[in-house]
Parts: sequence; C-alpha cells; structure tokens
Amino acid sequence: MPGVPYMFFKEGSAPQSGADADRRSPSPDRVCLMIGQLGLGGAEKQIALLARELSERGIGTDLLVMFGRGPREEELLGTGVRIVDLGFRRRRPLLTSLTGNVRAFVRLVLHLRRTRPQVLQAFLFHAYVIAAPAARLAGVPVLVAGRRSLGDYKRGRRLALAAERLATRWTDSVVANAQAVAEDVRRNEGVPPAKITVIPNGMPRRDFEPVRAATVDTSLPVVVCVANLTAHKGHRYLLEACAVLRSRGRAITLLLIGDGSERASLTAQAERLGVDVRFLGARTDVARFLARADAVVLPSLHEGCSNAVMEALAAGRPMVATAVGGTPELLLGHGVLVPPADAAALADGLQRLLDDRELAEEFGRQAGAWVRATFSAEAMADRYVSLYRDLLGRPCAA
Repeated sequence: MPGVPYMFFKEGSAPQSGADADRRSPSPDRVCLMIGQLGLGGAEKQIALLARELSERGIGTDLLVMFGRGPREEELLGTGVRIVDLGFRRRRPLLTSLTGNVRAFVRLVLHLRRTRPQVLQAFLFHAYVIAAPAARLAGVPVLVAGRRSLGDYKRGRRLALAAERLATRWTDSVVANAQAVAEDVRRNEGVPPAKITVIPNGMPRRDFEPVRAATVDTSLPVVVCVANLTAHKGHRYLLEACAVLRSRGRAITLLLIGDGSERASLTAQAERLGVDVRFLGARTDVARFLARADAVVLPSLHEGCSNAVMEALAAGRPMVATAVGGTPELLLGHGVLVPPADAAALADGLQRLLDDRELAEEFGRQAGAWVRATFSAEAMADRYVSLYRDLLGRPCAA
C-alpha cells in the first residue's frame, strides 16, 4: 500500500483502468445507496455527493435512509435522486422498536425487489449490517459496504463485531476511504485484501470557490476546528493547547464548529482554563469561517479520510492535525502533523504557523493545489462506477 497514494485500486493488485472496466461490464442503470440519516456529518456529505454524481451520469439512484432524513436532503433537490425513508427506529421501548424495525426491514427488502438495483451500497455500520441480509433476500447482484473510519469504537463489542463479520461475508466489496482505514479492515477484521478497495472522499465544486470571510469580533489570531463535539475528536487536548499558548503570550480565539455530547464538559473546561473559545454549533456556512481562519486544527484521536481536513486544504488554509488514520495521507507535507492526545505538541504546531506567516501561506497554497488536483467529486464517482462495473462483470460475489 505505501507509495500508491489516492488511486482506485484493490488491495494486493494493480489499479484497473477505465478502459479495462468498460470491457468487463457496462455501467449499472440503477443503484441504491443506504445510510442511517442525512445529517451534517462527513459520511452524509459523501453519500449525498455520490448520489448526485451518479444521477448526473444517467444512473437511476435511490438514497435509502434508515432513521429519518435531515438537512443534506436539500442538497439533492432537483437532482433526480429519490430519497426513501425506510422507517427504522432507535427509540425504546425495545418491543415497540423491534416490531417497527422488522416492518422497516421488510419494507427495505420489498423496495429492493420492486426496483431491482444492480448495486446496493451501504455507508456506516448500521446500514451495512442491515443491508447485507436484505440484499441477499432481495437478490441484489452486488453489495458494497463502506468503511469511513478506523474500527476502534467496535473493539470489545462482541455482538457488533459478530454482526459485522457476517455482513462482510455476504458483501462483494468493502470500500475504505483511506489507505489507513483499508489496513485496519485487513488487519483487525480479517477481510481478504482482494475484497478491499480504496476510494478517497470527493469534494463538490463549491468547496473550491472563494467566499466572503465571516466577521469574528476579536483582535486575536483566529483558529478554527470543524468536528463534532465527541470524545474521539480530542477537543479537550485542543483546549489545553490554547491554555499553553496563552501562558506563552500567544493567546488565540478558537472557533469550534460542530455539536455533540461533549459540549457541556468542553464549555466548563474552557471557562476553567480562561481561554477564548466560541462554540458555534453545527453550521452549513463552514466555508466562511475557514476563509477567516489564520489556521485550522483537527485534534482527533482517530480518523478515516476527514472531510474537515479536505475542506480546510481546499480553502487554502494552513493546518495542524494529529497523525492518525488517513490524515497523514491528506496533508502529505502540506501542513503540520502532531501526535494525538498531546496538548503541548498541538500548541507547538499552532505557534509555528502563527509565528511564521510565510510558511503558513506556502502550506495553504500547496494544499489548495493538491486537493483540487486529486479529490474532485467527479473523480470519486468515476472510481465508484469503475468498481461497480468490475463487480458486475464477475461470475459471482467475492
């Protein structure tokens, strides 16, 4: 894997060209994509982007949501993508949820039998665990499952791991969005290399367009972090890093974009440390705050192929990020990498960019050019269509 950055390839085999794919099988005429919901997370952004691109290629595309719709639905208005709410439920009491979920599963199988897609592709754990038996019962020719992050959150959860392994046996291809994620799947899930494909995330055209910078009431340098407020994103170390910078006479204004279960504890920590942190919540105008940033930071403890990193690089912003998951593959020398869970290292990285503006601007220029050349939405969709052709051309599932 090392030395083959961001190509469409199978683990342990050479990349396949578009011409080879054309000879094997035609493009599918109908694809179903499946996910839990259409919120503002990175996986939701990618599935909406893929649905739009497939539809623009004349492929009939249904986007199946398990637990409800969400704000990403607006991005698909007028695209020809049909959104189907399957009606799965997470809430208790258990018996009511179980009965409702059995009905939802039957609804999924019937939809697949009626629409007869050649490909069903599921994003995130709940979707691909449910999609596998449904595809088998409905006779869908090809099932693709996505892995969007390292599997740390599943360690020790025996039931989840057993369900995942069973689903993977019925899956034709597992798509990882970074080489680090592919290696995690191979090593920890035991998936054969020939069954793994790496297709990095894509970016819509709007992410490369200049925007008017947001107004932020501060005289300090502005640092932006875009990440859900959950423990594995490492915000607590970032707040400690802000305190370290303050003690060095290098105070900053930190803008946190995102929301989640850690908000109350992080708010209390920021007040205790006496640092200037603004909690902006979940937003759809992230680009304006990136345009205002003197630097962008992502302190995650584990990651896949981070949309937040890609968006910051596309905006030409200098970045400090932890060397976890697929993040080193994205930065590739165009930013500052630091160890995870290390507040002092985060502070050092930010201070380096804030003190050396010439270096920061050069990082931003290099990053913007790298992302534009590598991560277009069109390139991502081309790789998926090539994969579908490859799988449909096989006599049976892998």
